[in-house]
Amino acid sequence: MTAFGKLIRTTAFRLTLVYLLLFAVFAASLLGFFAWNTRRMITEQITTTVNADLGDLTSLFDRRGLRGLVYAIENRALRPDANLYLVVTPSGQAVAGNVGALQRGTMAASGWVETAYQRLEEQDTGPHRALVRIAELSNGFRLLVGRDLEERRRIFGIVARAAQWSILVVVVLGLAGGVFVGRRVLRRIDAMTGTTRRIMAGDLSERLPVGRSGDELDRLADNLNLMLERIEALMAGLKEVSDNIAHDLKTPLTRLRNRAEDALATSRDEADYRAALERTIEESDALIRTFNALLMIARAESGQGGAAEDFDVADVANGIYELYEPLAEDSGLTLHVEAAPAPLHGNRELVSQALANLVENAIKYGKPANPAPEAQPAAAPSILIEVRRDADQVLLGVTDRGPGIPEADRRRATERFVRLEASRTQPGSGLGLSLAQAVAKLHRGELRLEDAAPGLRATLAFPALSGEGWVERSTQPETHPA
Repeated sequence: MTAFGKLIRTTAFRLTLVYLLLFAVFAASLLGFFAWNTRRMITEQITTTVNADLGDLTSLFDRRGLRGLVYAIENRALRPDANLYLVVTPSGQAVAGNVGALQRGTMAASGWVETAYQRLEEQDTGPHRALVRIAELSNGFRLLVGRDLEERRRIFGIVARAAQWSILVVVVLGLAGGVFVGRRVLRRIDAMTGTTRRIMAGDLSERLPVGRSGDELDRLADNLNLMLERIEALMAGLKEVSDNIAHDLKTPLTRLRNRAEDALATSRDEADYRAALERTIEESDALIRTFNALLMIARAESGQGGAAEDFDVADVANGIYELYEPLAEDSGLTLHVEAAPAPLHGNRELVSQALANLVENAIKYGKPANPAPEAQPAAAPSILIEVRRDADQVLLGVTDRGPGIPEADRRRATERFVRLEASRTQPGSGLGLSLAQAVAKLHRGELRLEDAAPGLRATLAFPALSGEGWVERSTQPETHPA
């Protein structure tokens, strides 16, 4: 397609043509209305002048008779730019006036007539047009008084020529403007097209150019760039997950195979086979949990969080407390909960899973790094589950008294399959904090990792639900000591 063909097919050029057509029609209508009003105004002036002149002459005829009328007409016909006058007998013979010829039948009836005529002194020229009024006198004679329409025709011609030139100028300028706007838009579209082709070729780091005008194309480019950033992040996450699966899951799968092979080679009786199968099932369950966690993170990050509902985060915290309190006690820890009613709109299952992951991490890593000497026994280290409302946020936090996470490692700790040095000896897949962060983002919130001095405070911050229609059961937090 040629450059001109692309230009005339642009929406900007077509819209310019539409606006040009509308403006041309509007301008023509306006000039036509002006010309019509000008014509009407001149006609009214002519009729006013003719009526006044005719009234004077008929009054003069009544006072002085035909002789006085003829004398007055002869005098008035000699004036510059005089009206048209003609007096004829009942048989149609001209008696006085400055009209040499009239259109046939003009003097037959009384009243207003637009007719062709010739003046006495202009017999060799073509006919003119005039607006005349004819009155019948008392003696049967007829009197014609009129006015030449040349002035009206000339003014109307001036307006018509002005309209033609105006419309021509509008069309030329409109087409020039359409070409200018179309080329400008086409350059921007071509630049965007070039960028999209590079993106389709695999360069996801490319971004659409954004100007400084802030028009609709800039807003579209901004939104598309945000979408591209999201796609790039998702693709990077997919690549990272694929790499992590290839590296981090290869070891347990290899270990699973080696155990099965070892069982086949060394087991002597049913008890040995049963023990090997139990270890295989345990390893398989760990792999299934890892894959389930990955699927849950993927659903949360893609915005597919399932059905959303209004629920009380305090109920979730109390349920997690009841579920994990025995496990914490078996690990030599005490679990506490302080939960004030906090309404939230979201996926209850995902929020519960995220809180469960934080509590599991606290139980695994919540023991103090330097336990008290045996000579000075200390109380069992505690883990606190806390739910509270802070302005327009609902805070769901878990605080332990363990060694915590160094500030430099906190951001990396939320990545998939990342396990810090302190957690290498504990079972796990390194997906707990990743899932918690994905759930927080799904609910337009965030995961905060802070120093509890000593220990770690992991907080899920969610946007709070409006209090309308929410019946709070109590204004005091519900507390469960160990």
